[in-house]
Amino acid sequence: MARTEVNPSAARRRATAQPARPLLQTGQLRWLLGMALCCELPLLPHLPTWLAALCLLLLIWFASLHWRQLVAADNAGFPSASPPARLPTSWLLTPLALFGAAAIGMHYHTLLGRNVGIALLALLCSLKLLEARTTRDGFVLVLLGCFMLLSQFFHDQSMPTALLMLAGVLAVTATLAMLNHPQQATRPLLHLSGRLLLQAAPLMLVLFVLFPRIQGPLWGLPADAFAGTMGLNDSMSPGNIAQLSQSASVAFRVRFSGEYAHQAPPRASLYWRGPVLNRFDGRTWHVGPQQPVNKLPYTLAGPPVEYSITLEPNDRNWLFALDLPVMLPDDARMTHDFQLLTQQPVRSRSRYTLRSILPGAPVVARDDAQHDILQAARQLPAAFNPRSRALAARWRAELHGNERAIVQRMLDHLHNENFFYTLRPPLLGKHSVDELLFETQRGFCEHYAAAFVFMMRAAGIPARVVTGYQGGELNPVDDMLIVRQSDAHAWAEVWLPANANTGAGWQRIDPTAAIAPMRVEQGLAAALPAEEREIMPLVSRLPFPWLRDMRLRLDALSNAWNQWVIGYNQQRQRNLLDRLGVDAADWRQMSLLFGGLCTLLVLGLMAWALHVHQRIDPALAAWQRLSRKLATQGLARHPWEGPLAYAQRIHARLQDDHSGDPALNQQRSAAVTRIAALYSHLRYAADGASATQRKAWLQALRQQVSRFR
Repeated sequence: MARTEVNPSAARRRATAQPARPLLQTGQLRWLLGMALCCELPLLPHLPTWLAALCLLLLIWFASLHWRQLVAADNAGFPSASPPARLPTSWLLTPLALFGAAAIGMHYHTLLGRNVGIALLALLCSLKLLEARTTRDGFVLVLLGCFMLLSQFFHDQSMPTALLMLAGVLAVTATLAMLNHPQQATRPLLHLSGRLLLQAAPLMLVLFVLFPRIQGPLWGLPADAFAGTMGLNDSMSPGNIAQLSQSASVAFRVRFSGEYAHQAPPRASLYWRGPVLNRFDGRTWHVGPQQPVNKLPYTLAGPPVEYSITLEPNDRNWLFALDLPVMLPDDARMTHDFQLLTQQPVRSRSRYTLRSILPGAPVVARDDAQHDILQAARQLPAAFNPRSRALAARWRAELHGNERAIVQRMLDHLHNENFFYTLRPPLLGKHSVDELLFETQRGFCEHYAAAFVFMMRAAGIPARVVTGYQGGELNPVDDMLIVRQSDAHAWAEVWLPANANTGAGWQRIDPTAAIAPMRVEQGLAAALPAEEREIMPLVSRLPFPWLRDMRLRLDALSNAWNQWVIGYNQQRQRNLLDRLGVDAADWRQMSLLFGGLCTLLVLGLMAWALHVHQRIDPALAAWQRLSRKLATQGLARHPWEGPLAYAQRIHARLQDDHSGDPALNQQRSAAVTRIAALYSHLRYAADGASATQRKAWLQALRQQVSRFR
């Protein structure tokens, strides 16, 4: 017999070598593919088109390889437990990853920022799936899936996104369970994942309520934060607001209290004041120098209207208020032109409370030393709009410098001449006011507000353009007034001298009301021609009442989500903790409360886990019930006895028992034999029987056991 030489060093290397990592099985690969689809598909609309197509192609490539493996396994007659036989090698995947990263950098012109990070994450997840061979690769993919699920909130934090992410979390958890238990079927995996998520929900709630809130929005990352925000600007050119009016995005929501609880003031009085434009360069109106004041620069008389505003983030430092407020929110200030400003740009959804008085008369200025302000409100650039200047000068001469009469003459001119209110005005040239007033006579609110202010300044009357929003839609479901970007509006303010009734001050003049009063009284859609309403947002022209009702209900639900979940900020957390008697600034109290609640939750889950009972098979439960009945008569079943052997022993004992009634013993023996036969069929022969037959066997077994005495 030949002697085999053994290499001691090789044997030691084999003995100390790490065990081979288990390969991914077919079911695990299928779950990894499904998880990748759940995590990546919601992100594809936010990726460049070429990158979204590349990620989809990579997923399809993996799916085709996996399908080919299944077909080969079926043809071979056995299930495959290894990854696809021809996965792409690193020589192909590495250059593809480098090429994709370089293309992403060229597309975004940087490798930093939110969008770049999400793009790289989606690309790497698709490539990692193509090289997944072991369970360790599967765990890495699960981790990448968690990051991709979180990144969905960088684009949208709405309730549909949260529900979509919850479905993704369920898929990720089920995939993680499959990696640890590869033989499990789909339904038990989903049940296990659902139970795990439900058990984690109390801890998640504690973290949400007590974990310190981070000031600022979730998407506030460097370089590309607020790239998608839209709204009013600090300048206004012809067409700016007309373009904004085609957006259905929500600017802010308002809830009135007091006299107007569960309703809103008349629509014609809802002027939401925003940026005030004082400087004109001949084409564009700009915000002038903003001089904060220590007290309100005006006086108003009348009952105040109380309301609270939930403002959407816009990356601007102005707040909107019902014209005009008589109180300021915390951390806000007012400028000399009645503009409400915050210390920092509004970069997260914010809520503030105000009181305003709806002016029916000129606003009486509190500070009479307004010479510089009024002089700035008369300034016009030279060499622009000569015909409008001449017309304003003629009116001033004819009306002997009467400012109120000049204002009325301009309003009458707009009302009586053939002016049109339209979202599609013609383009205007250098002398935009001349072309509007004497040629095209077609414009939107910014055109007429700018022309009105120009004419007033040309006539020597201080005037300025005010931008903001007008009107809103009251949602009867939650009594919130919804103000959208489509409600954007521009109007004018003129300085009028004192008369017998009022003192000197600024008065709101809306030229649009002289041309299209329906715009102020009923909304933009009512003021536009029928052929232009089709370019309005769909929410303003739904054809059926039930669609509008459904939209309002969904909006109320979305608003509740924004108020109580997304809007749970530092201030709300502090208010809640104050009501609970906890000082949010005291980290010892916070740590004690947080640790105590987490400990109680963990102990509760442990107690539930220790006392939970496994669900017993109904056939086994009936068989055990029979055994307990016989145990009272000294005929308990031995743990090693099968049903037929137990029935034979019971039959022999009852036959040998001469102390009782022989007929009764015979009946009991026959009953035990029938029960054992039914139980044996259910436990060992049920796979070949139909569902109806199994149900009939179980019902007969239960009846026989319940009748046994």
